[in-house]
Amino acid sequence: MAAGTNRKIAASSARAHTRTAKKSISFKLPSGIFKKIVVVFFVGMLAWGYQAIQPPAPKKCGSPAGPPITAPRIKLRDGRYLAYKEHGLPRDAAKFKIVFVHGFTSWRHDAVVANYPSPELFNELAIYIVSFDRPGYGESDPNPKRTVKSMALDIEELADQLGLGSKFYVTGFSMGGQVVWSCLKYIPRRLYGAALLAPAVNYFWSGFPTNLSKEVFNQLLPQDRWAFRVAHYVPWLTYWWNTQKLFPTMSVIAGIPDVFSQQDLELVNKFATDHREQSTRQGNYESLHRDLMVAFGSWEFDPTDLEKSPNIEGSVQLWQGDEDRLVPVTLQRYIVQKLPWIQYHELPGAGHMFPLAEGITDNIIKALLIGKN
Repeated sequence: MAAGTNRKIAASSARAHTRTAKKSISFKLPSGIFKKIVVVFFVGMLAWGYQAIQPPAPKKCGSPAGPPITAPRIKLRDGRYLAYKEHGLPRDAAKFKIVFVHGFTSWRHDAVVANYPSPELFNELAIYIVSFDRPGYGESDPNPKRTVKSMALDIEELADQLGLGSKFYVTGFSMGGQVVWSCLKYIPRRLYGAALLAPAVNYFWSGFPTNLSKEVFNQLLPQDRWAFRVAHYVPWLTYWWNTQKLFPTMSVIAGIPDVFSQQDLELVNKFATDHREQSTRQGNYESLHRDLMVAFGSWEFDPTDLEKSPNIEGSVQLWQGDEDRLVPVTLQRYIVQKLPWIQYHELPGAGHMFPLAEGITDNIIKALLIGKN
């Protein structure tokens, strides 16, 4: 029995020794290493995030990596180049001279007031029109310092270098129409008159009643609401937001047809040419994304507070379709109620692309230049 007991004790001791040995060889992390791993991971994620929000450098026209220069260009005071295109009569032979400002995803060739009037109108009224690539679009150099005011000053300098005289007319479509507000604010002394065609509105303008702007804003597609919020509140995330794949991006950039009315789709399919690839050849950031940051950012003034300058001898007109799904007619109606000196033309059944409709641009030009409605 004693021998049996000794053997049991020996076996038990052996097992205990084995367990002790197994415990002694278990792996232990050095003190503080887990915190270091977390810190390294966190820094790595920050570095990745920083890289993700950094836009690529633009491919400037004429640079070794950029597209070729094919358009006439002027050199601005700050060294940038502005590409332009002339339409109609020669400058010296024209009675009326118009500067046209293109919209989003467009360029100098998308001059609706020059491309769609009846051919005889230019000769009948002796009209000259110049369209230009806004900074970062087409063959115009990007302007990383672009502001609401700088666009008006670019237009003034373009007119001066082309010798358009002390005064001229300005018209703009969509996002380009929004630029016309800047001209009315900063260079009114240079204007005979102006026409805003479905001008984009900034939902964050302080002049809008909160309940009205909120109601209209909430009618937009969710991805558009988020795109405008990002451009307004965190503009440094605009590039990332419009290139990421986690959430839907802005409808116009994504090419979603839901933002167009039935008339728009018919007109676009019949007349319009998609120039997006050419217009953004220098990159999307300094064209499309910069547009969003300026158009929906914090403005230096509110258009609803403008007064008509006595220097503007002609009329200021705003044209809007009542079925426009891109620029809500409700806000345009509020603007013209606040600014009774604007001649308002609301087109029943028209969408955003109404300038492409037959006869419309003739009416716009005649109303602006000779007051014929």
